[in-house]
Amino acid sequence: MTRRAVVPSGIHTVGPYSPAVRAGDFLFISGQIPLDPQSGALLQGGIEAQTQRCLEQIKEILAAAGASLADLIKVTIYLADIKDFEAVNRAYAAYFDLEPPARACVAVSALPKGARIEIEAVAYLGGR
Repeated sequence: MTRRAVVPSGIHTVGPYSPAVRAGDFLFISGQIPLDPQSGALLQGGIEAQTQRCLEQIKEILAAAGASLADLIKVTIYLADIKDFEAVNRAYAAYFDLEPPARACVAVSALPKGARIEIEAVAYLGGR
């Protein structure tokens, strides 16, 4: 099985890891926090804007692998405050049609750089 990192140009990381790694027909996307694509600084604004930024980063990673949000099979959302759950759901729902991927959402004590949200995902690339 071939393994290769997928590293789109505009994705910043906050540690020594790849934004995504392909293993066979699966793409494992590392947790994305809402980073400004130009500066790499944490995006300011509400949780809905931060959710959108995370999902836009995931879209960019998927595009670099020749895929789209429709190829996601599992998403995990980490929230610094579970009270953000409803607002995150509103922003998240705008990205998926009637068949969204499986998903988990958990509250954690803290996230890198003081982010309020982090999203990781797994996509099935089906032999691409």
